Amino acid sequence: MTHPTETTGATGRNETAGTRSPIAGVAIASVAIIGARGQMGSLFAARCEAASVRVHRLDRPMADADVRAALADADLCFVSVPAAAVDEVLGRIAPHLAARTILADNVSVKVQPMAAMLAAHAGPVIGTHPLFGPVPDETPTVAVAPGPRPADLAAAPLVEAWIEALGFAHFRTTPEEHDRAMALIQGLNFVTSVAYLAALADDPALERFLTPSFRRRLDAAQKMLTEDAQLFTGLFEANPFGQDAVRRYRNFLHVAAGGDLDILIDRANWWWRRKD
Repeated sequence: MTHPTETTGATGRNETAGTRSPIAGVAIASVAIIGARGQMGSLFAARCEAASVRVHRLDRPMADADVRAALADADLCFVSVPAAAVDEVLGRIAPHLAARTILADNVSVKVQPMAAMLAAHAGPVIGTHPLFGPVPDETPTVAVAPGPRPADLAAAPLVEAWIEALGFAHFRTTPEEHDRAMALIQGLNFVTSVAYLAALADDPALERFLTPSFRRRLDAAQKMLTEDAQLFTGLFEANPFGQDAVRRYRNFLHVAAGGDLDILIDRANWWWRRKD
C-alpha cells in the first residue's frame, strides 16, 4: 500500500504564500498533491518544499485511509493527473475534502475538469494550467481559471500567491477562454503536425531531399508524436473547441489552394509585429 508522504521545508510553514484566506482561515501552508509521482506533480511538490509548504504526496493506489490522512489538514488539494483520470480521482477524494479546502487541478484543458470539480466539491474550486513542462523555461507561467462562485473567486488570490511562492508567474482567465486558446495553440499544432507528416509518409524517395528547415520541423514534432501522441490526442478530444480550430485552419488552407499566398503571408507576419 502506498501511504501519503508528508514533507516540509526548512520552517515547516509557508511564510510567503499570501494573505490569510477568508475561506480557509489560513494561508496555503499545506498542499495535498494527487499524482505526485508524475512529472508535473513531482515538480510542484519539489517547488512546495523549497517554499516551505508542507506537502502530502498521493498516487495510485489510493486507499481511503491514505486519502483521508493526506487531506485532513490540506489548505489546497492539487490534482495533477491526465484529463481522462479526473472523474475517477474526484470520486476517490471528494468524500474526504473539507469545505474549507481549495480544490485545484493542472489539466491542460479546463472546461470539462472544472465542471467535474464544481460538481464534486462545495468548497472553492480553481483551475490552473502550467504553460510549461517538467523542466520550466526562463519565464514559467500558469493560467489561473477560478470557478464562478463567490468562494472560488475569493480563493483565487490565495492560489495565485501560492503560485508566486513557487517561482511561477500567472495570469487570470476563464475555462472557456483558456480552452479556445489551447485548441489553437496546443491542439491545432498537434493536429496539423500529424496531418502534414502523415501526408508525406511512405515515400522513401523524399528522404534524399530533406532541407534544414524540414529537419527542424521533424525534430520539433518528434517527441510530440513518438512519445506524447496519446496525451495530445486525449487533450484534443477533451477540448470542446478543438473541431472549431480545425475548421478555422481548413479555411486558410482553402485560401492557399486558391493561390492567394500573399494574403496569408501578410496575415502571418502579425506574429512579428512591433509591440511598442
